[in-house]
Amino acid sequence: MKTHQNQAILVLALIASLAASQPVALAAGTRVGAAAVDITPPLGIPMAGYYHERGADGVLDPLFSKALVIEQDGERAAFVVLDIISVTRPITDQARAQIEQATGIKGSHVMISATHAHTGPELARRSQRSADMGGQKQIAVDYTEGLPNRIAQSVRLANQRLQPALLRATKGRCEGLAFNRRYLMRDGAVGWNPGKLNPNIVMPAGPTDPEVGILYAELPEASGPTQSIATYVNFAMHPDTTGGSKLSADWPGALSRLLASYHGTNHLTLVANGACGNLNNYDFFWKWPNGGPFEQNRIAAILGATVFQAYKELQPVSGPLRARSETVTLDLPEITPAEADEAKQTIEQTKDDRGANFMKLVRAYRALDVAARQGKPHQVEVQVIALGRDAAWVGLPGEVFVELGLAIKQRSPFARTFIVELANESIGYIPNRRAYAEGNYEPESARCAPGSGEKLVEAAVKLLADLFKQAGALTK
Repeated sequence: MKTHQNQAILVLALIASLAASQPVALAAGTRVGAAAVDITPPLGIPMAGYYHERGADGVLDPLFSKALVIEQDGERAAFVVLDIISVTRPITDQARAQIEQATGIKGSHVMISATHAHTGPELARRSQRSADMGGQKQIAVDYTEGLPNRIAQSVRLANQRLQPALLRATKGRCEGLAFNRRYLMRDGAVGWNPGKLNPNIVMPAGPTDPEVGILYAELPEASGPTQSIATYVNFAMHPDTTGGSKLSADWPGALSRLLASYHGTNHLTLVANGACGNLNNYDFFWKWPNGGPFEQNRIAAILGATVFQAYKELQPVSGPLRARSETVTLDLPEITPAEADEAKQTIEQTKDDRGANFMKLVRAYRALDVAARQGKPHQVEVQVIALGRDAAWVGLPGEVFVELGLAIKQRSPFARTFIVELANESIGYIPNRRAYAEGNYEPESARCAPGSGEKLVEAAVKLLADLFKQAGALTK
């Protein structure tokens, strides 16, 4: 009798366990679709990322517009990731309009971000520097004008592929892969990328963010990795590892290929960059090189191992799908008319030896871009998309310092918060206030005034709090 009682207890426990593990997202009516559209430009197009002009003379691996559409109880949102340096406001506005017309997904529910690959095309009408690096050429103009249509096409295809799905999420940690590229030096200054094994390095001038945010979509009846739909990976590290003059998606592309080798070719990986304006993969205490076409594979192996380990901790996510944005006014840095005039001379005088005059060019192009605004401050979008109280995405308009991304995560009420930089537009570097006093590359390149990053943090935290509260009211 006791044996039968024990068996009954075990069966009841098993039933309870299975019931508890049933996908809440599926029960609430979740559908997911994913698609990729090739956006590899033609050879000869100017390439973005540096202060010297170079044209693409080959393709290491293709570039894509990748789209993930999530539907929850009839409400939809789309996440787009582009294998390019950045996205401009006109591109986002045009793509959102086309997406809304073609699919009915609200433009406000579309987040378009760039991976910041430095081996992609130069876009037209980004800045004076991008124009001087080839962005004014017809091949770049044509590519830029065609990009909104390709973005919309990727979302349209993903929307057509919507199917019942289980959404799960988790957070992993990848230590020792990303490094703060600003260092305290023995002379008291803050250095930037100070060189391998430099004896004058004292310590990093700031933190990193080793968190790897993961959203995983699979078929409801999935019994293994080949029945997956997509993995959305959020990690903070500059994709500037490949270099050269061949087109490449850099390490986000390598990670995508690695995960596809496990899940199958139908699986789509989207890599959204976290707040990494002052982070890269360069370990200056290790003598091996950290650049070149093979470095992306080393990074993919290390980061991929973190993703595979984190898969074991995936938990169902669900709840009402909501999106909100706020327009934030960011002041310009102070530039005098004399500085703008001097900048024009600097660019003309250094055009034959740009490498030796790097910081002069950085300051000159900032002066010209700021002067061109004629005192008009930036009006930028901070966007938050939330899924219940389980997950939230924060879209920020530039290359954001890691300290600012960490501040948002620490103050977010959501269980998982994905920080997505270079989302919907880009105004360049957005340092934290302290970095302006420290100087060097990023703050001297920034087109926004000190305190701008902190304004974005406050806007993001407010939006997160509002959506978290709203989700609680809707689920009561």
